[in-house]
Amino acid sequence: MSKMKIQGIAFGAILVCGTVGWAATAPYAGNTGLSRMPGIILGGTPTAAPSDFSSVDDVGGTLRFQQDGFPPLVIYLTYVGTPEGIITATRPDGGYWAQRIRDGVTDARFRIGDETYEVTAREITGDARLPLLQKYSAKSGMPLDVAVGGPDPLRDWEVFVWTAR
Repeated sequence: MSKMKIQGIAFGAILVCGTVGWAATAPYAGNTGLSRMPGIILGGTPTAAPSDFSSVDDVGGTLRFQQDGFPPLVIYLTYVGTPEGIITATRPDGGYWAQRIRDGVTDARFRIGDETYEVTAREITGDARLPLLQKYSAKSGMPLDVAVGGPDPLRDWEVFVWTAR
């Protein structure tokens, strides 16, 4: 076997191992914050959604999120559990998952702790967003009127409420 062929096989093996490793472990959350790098494995135990999502609010500051359809990306979202549903927010920067909701892909799965819930989204617009953003601000520690991690203050972010499907 030629040296080039052996190098090609070794490179292919490394690429496959790296891809499988990434898929099995991403998304990553470290002590310094959350990565925006998506993964593809949601995991968790399928669980009937609670009638009151405030019961999951104290599980942690983030959840894993996987929208239906292709690609099956898993990302972390900061959330607030309320009796009416789960509140999430995103910068108004044309983000992928928010645009997919507007395009009709409203169904998803959330993993909170080890439990996975099937949910559906609706976008909240206009001034109706502000009370929800105040709850989001209180939990996340992000002030409403100061830009954090980007040019847009939290007050301008897009808001979605997720309920059981």
